[in-house]
Amino acid sequence: MQKRFLLTSFQTWLPHQKSNSSDDLLAEVVRLNSLPYELTLLRQLPVDVEQASFRVIEKIREVQPELIVCCGMAEKRTLLSVEVGAVSGESMLLTTVDLEKLVADSQNIEISHDCGKFVCEGLYYSVLDELRLRELKTPCIFVHVPILTEENFPSILEDFFLMTHRLALL
Repeated sequence: MQKRFLLTSFQTWLPHQKSNSSDDLLAEVVRLNSLPYELTLLRQLPVDVEQASFRVIEKIREVQPELIVCCGMAEKRTLLSVEVGAVSGESMLLTTVDLEKLVADSQNIEISHDCGKFVCEGLYYSVLDELRLRELKTPCIFVHVPILTEENFPSILEDFFLMTHRLALL
């Protein structure tokens, strides 16, 4: 049986942005159709914590994915950044995924302790909190995607595939 993944991405939020690299990455994943998993995508989520969180949590309850990968754009980063956790007020929630194993031997993935204090962190916290409250053991990560260029896109895509394959083995 195929593993069920839920993958999410965001819309743009600033006038100069022609696209959101997280959505561009997921569009290429879909186009290539090379992941041997059952994929549910929530692309171009609104850049609003409440709306995005509501839609993702609703989809989690509907499809009951076995793995969740939320993606967002980080314009100032150069590598895929897998976030350790998310903060809301005084509370911090951490992923249950062993990130050291997840990123081992990758060329373009780093572990990050700064989810950005924006909608990405709000969504990640909401999803981790939902999993905690419902006592679900579903592995969930948040991946910040750098601006994609002709030069970095092939290697970023390759490492994203590597990461999803490793998640599927959990």
